[in-house]
Amino acid sequence: MAEPARPLPSPQPPPATDHDHIVVLHGATWADFQRLLELRGERPVPRLAYLEGRLEIMSPSRSHESIKSMIGRLVEAWCFETGLDITPYGSWLLERKEALRGLEPDECYVVGDDPDPQTPDLAIEVVWTSGGIAKLEIYRQLGVREVWYWQRGQIELFALRGEQYEPIDASEVLVGIDPAQLAGFIDVKPMTRAVREYRAALKG
Repeated sequence: MAEPARPLPSPQPPPATDHDHIVVLHGATWADFQRLLELRGERPVPRLAYLEGRLEIMSPSRSHESIKSMIGRLVEAWCFETGLDITPYGSWLLERKEALRGLEPDECYVVGDDPDPQTPDLAIEVVWTSGGIAKLEIYRQLGVREVWYWQRGQIELFALRGEQYEPIDASEVLVGIDPAQLAGFIDVKPMTRAVREYRAALKG
C-alpha cells in the first residue's frame, strides 16, 4: 500500500536583503568618477562619491530611500508651519575638481530665494549600511554649512566651523527645529499620516 503523500514544506521567507550595496574602488582617478557619472546619465542610481582616489558606488536599499524621503518631507512640513522659505535640490551633484571631491547627498536644501545657489545650506545623509567613504570630509571642502546624519533612529547635526565640522545640538540653518521630535515621525506610515501628525504636534 502506497504511503500517503506528504505535504510539501512551507516556503521559507527569503533572507533579509534590505541593505545598501556599496563598493569602494581605491586608486580611482577624477576622470573615472566623471566617466561613471556620464555612463549613468540621468538615472538616480547608483549614487557616486569621490574622495582623493576613493570612488564609492552605492545602490541604496528600499529602507534607505524611504528614510531619506521621510526626513525630507518632514523638514518641508516644518518649514511650511514656521514660514521658512527653502528650496529642495534632492541629490544635487556637488563637486570640486581641484579638491578631488564630489558626492550626491540623499537630500539637500537652500534657504531663502537664491536663484543661482552654488552649494546647499543643508545636506542630509542616511547611514543605513556601513562601509562607505567619509562624507563629512567631502562636504568640508564643498563648503556646505550644515550636514545631518540619520543613523539608528537618531539625527546628528554638524556645522562647518572654519575648516572643520563640529557636532551641534541645535540647527543653525533651520533655527528652532527639534531633530529628535522629527525623527520620531520617520517610521509613521503612510507618509501623509506622518506629515499630518507632525504638523499637528508642531501646532501643539
